[in-house]
Amino acid sequence: MPRTSLKRARAKLAAADPALGALIERIGDWSVSKRRRGIPKPDAYGALLRTVVGQQISTKAAFSIYQRLLALYDGETPPPERLLESTESELRGVGLSGRKVSYIQDLARHIIDGELELDRFDELSDEEVIEEITAVRGFGVWSAEMFLMFHLERPDVFAGGDLGLRNAIMALDGLDEPPTPEEAVKRAKVWSPHRTLASVYLWESLRNNPIS
Repeated sequence: MPRTSLKRARAKLAAADPALGALIERIGDWSVSKRRRGIPKPDAYGALLRTVVGQQISTKAAFSIYQRLLALYDGETPPPERLLESTESELRGVGLSGRKVSYIQDLARHIIDGELELDRFDELSDEEVIEEITAVRGFGVWSAEMFLMFHLERPDVFAGGDLGLRNAIMALDGLDEPPTPEEAVKRAKVWSPHRTLASVYLWESLRNNPIS
């Protein structure tokens, strides 16, 4: 999003929600690209592959395993065909669990079979992208929402099931406990059509003010 558009989006969020406006004022200039911490943006296939690798492990461990995976293929993102040619033993050797091996191979099959047309994602609505991604084994709604936010950079996505966002709302509103996913989605409606930007500020607020 261009800097001028970001400035307008921040102003609209602050006008719609003074509490979030105060948080934006405290954090300052922030965006989806800064949330990626300078990590180069991969292609759509690489982004989905990296999503599987990073499931339920730390960022540091995910990075290490992903780099070892790339090393199997001369440092490049493995084409789906080459990924399917690899044995389970080879893939588990880089640190992937057997379940994750099955997930990335299912991703490769969906792409080869044409069931997952990544080149068409820009033409699809958020809901249609979520439907296509969650048809692949190992990809839930949260993974699809993260892809919408950080790869496609869709402006109005909110992941109600994300505990970090719910914890941030708890702190923002002075609640005694995190809202439910449904309550979080309802709370986020005031931030539309800039819920993605609101989300990155909420995540950053946790980094600055961690909740024990």
